[in-house]
Amino acid sequence: MDDVEVLRALVEAYSPSGAETEAVDRFQELARDLGLSVESDAAGNGIARIGTGPPAILFLGHIDTVEGELPVRLTDDRLFGRGTCDAKGPLAAALIAASHHWGPGQIVIVAAVGEERDSRGARHLLTHLAPPDFLVVGEPSSWDGATIGYKGNLSLVLRIHGTRSHPSSPDATTVEEGLGLVDQLRRYLEGRRASTSFASPSLKIHSINSALRGGTDEVEIAVNVRLPPGLLAEDVLAFIERVEPKVRCEVIDRSQAVEVDPKNEVVRALCAGIRALGARPILLRKSGTSDLNVVEPVWSCPAAAYGPGDSHLDHTDAEHILIEDFRRAVKVLEVAFSRLAALHPPALSTAAGRVA
Repeated sequence: MDDVEVLRALVEAYSPSGAETEAVDRFQELARDLGLSVESDAAGNGIARIGTGPPAILFLGHIDTVEGELPVRLTDDRLFGRGTCDAKGPLAAALIAASHHWGPGQIVIVAAVGEERDSRGARHLLTHLAPPDFLVVGEPSSWDGATIGYKGNLSLVLRIHGTRSHPSSPDATTVEEGLGLVDQLRRYLEGRRASTSFASPSLKIHSINSALRGGTDEVEIAVNVRLPPGLLAEDVLAFIERVEPKVRCEVIDRSQAVEVDPKNEVVRALCAGIRALGARPILLRKSGTSDLNVVEPVWSCPAAAYGPGDSHLDHTDAEHILIEDFRRAVKVLEVAFSRLAALHPPALSTAAGRVA
């Protein structure tokens, strides 16, 4: 099967978070056809592997997408469809690159579920997969870039209860009280602003809902805070409790910022692959989050994120991937896997393939 047909077959299996079974089955079929052994785990992750023994190289991609199926169509130079960038393009590129592996060590490709919602697939791996020696997280970085940092995420619902007042009353409404709290939080975060966007926090309001139940006015404000390195989710929650002890704060999702050593073995291997194709590598630090935020603090192994595709197209109706960029990414990963497989750190794990 042609490389582009592998990508297309994976993209055609629509897989919004929570409905990934068909796409995981397709992933396993493609991996088997490429010569990899396959299995799945209790979380529903698809797992493909090739090779044996150390070192263990894990490519952690995700098979789920956001909601909103798009027509899959191939033109002369690009493939359109949901997941082409985020993140079936990186996952397909890794499968193809791994299928060419013949040297020492093992390469494990995981098609994780739930990344767009709660990273349940990656969280399952933390307790059911031995830490790898080297980790590549599959996310679009453009074929000539590698991502070494992601901001953390804190998604909250603030619930404020008050007594509904007449619009002519001089007292603040419950909605205004809630918005006042958000303004205080915004000023607190602005006080942590730094010289770069990656080092600065940000806040967005997602929704505001108000309802009258009995004599109580109930207001819910959903906010998202992006956390730079050095600012903990606990710091933000403590500030909210300090300025408004009566507010009920529900944490929907949280993860801390992550920034890896730009000179670690994985970054160097990816950069070598990019240079082999005549380009100058670009190291990226992003305001979004990925499964790197979830697993790197626990596994503490050399890591980076990599994959073809323009991340600005993630979650949009214009999502597509350039075929040439996809093919280049396959070659970059071939070089990176080969270089990492040739490394022999002094304390390599021999159990990195265990799943349950």
